[in-house]
Amino acid sequence: MVTSNTARALDRPAFIGIHEKNDSTRVLYVSSGIRQAIGFMPSQVVNTEAKSFISDDFDNNDYMKIYESGATENDDESNAYTWEVHLRTATGESVLHRLIGFSCENSILFIGVSFPEAPLSSKRELEVQALDGAMKRMNVTREHKQPRGSPSVPLYYSRSRQAKAALVLERPDALVETQETGRRPAGPLVVFVTGSISRLIDADTSDLMRFPFLKLVAPECVLLVSRYFEKLNSSMDILFETFSLLQRPHVIDGDVVTADEDNQRVVVECLGAAVQDGVAIMIRKLRAMPPPKKDTLGNYIAAPLAAESDNEHMSLFDLVSSEPETSDAPDGWSHMV
Repeated sequence: MVTSNTARALDRPAFIGIHEKNDSTRVLYVSSGIRQAIGFMPSQVVNTEAKSFISDDFDNNDYMKIYESGATENDDESNAYTWEVHLRTATGESVLHRLIGFSCENSILFIGVSFPEAPLSSKRELEVQALDGAMKRMNVTREHKQPRGSPSVPLYYSRSRQAKAALVLERPDALVETQETGRRPAGPLVVFVTGSISRLIDADTSDLMRFPFLKLVAPECVLLVSRYFEKLNSSMDILFETFSLLQRPHVIDGDVVTADEDNQRVVVECLGAAVQDGVAIMIRKLRAMPPPKKDTLGNYIAAPLAAESDNEHMSLFDLVSSEPETSDAPDGWSHMV
């Protein structure tokens, strides 16, 4: 059910994008919501520099410092960040946006939410909150990163050398069919995927474009992931889930099919959020495991994948409130300016 707060957030101009994780910040993908947010068509933005749209007073070359890793190899790599910045529109104006970025191996997946009603006040410094890992708060336009405390519960925890991939899916317009029908539900189609997906499963980007995502999911997890998409479809929360993918999904007609009961599982942790025109997810590999056994009725006996926690999600609405200066998010990461 969509609450009044969620409905208000969903009405705000927002978009999904992916750019290269290097100084060029070349845009690889952007959803159609970019047109409502800053007035550009997606075709005008793809292959341009994401940093070139920043219109604040600080040097936009400082932007990529957000994703520089920690000081030692034992540091936990941060995967999720939020910050506020003014973006240049097609008419030459500057509009305040709150951005949430998810760091993958070679690319950055981001969600931008527009606040066109906010008064113009160009920022001279770029302050960023890391939402996971070391939970740092950083001013990347100054010489040193400045840790300023952290929330008590990490929102997303990972080690730096684990394989990660970003995907953009079509936003489901209706709830996914989850009852047993003899056929595996297809779910939303993949509209963009980073090349690092081949480090998680035996498939590459050309195989997966326009491919139903749920056909990548292990059969014992389809119901779980279907419900996860239902939640994403009715909220603007950043939601977390753990499930298994098939190591060798059948993505190419004519290829040898690996039976589900012989197909190794790849356990992944998924971070996802939805806007009006798509769903952005980042998955990271936790481990590989053999396929589960079946009971006497032929049903898979699902093994626990991860400890459950009611606290492992953050309300994106808190970050997308109508008053960006007075967000209701916890003190550790509400004040970004």
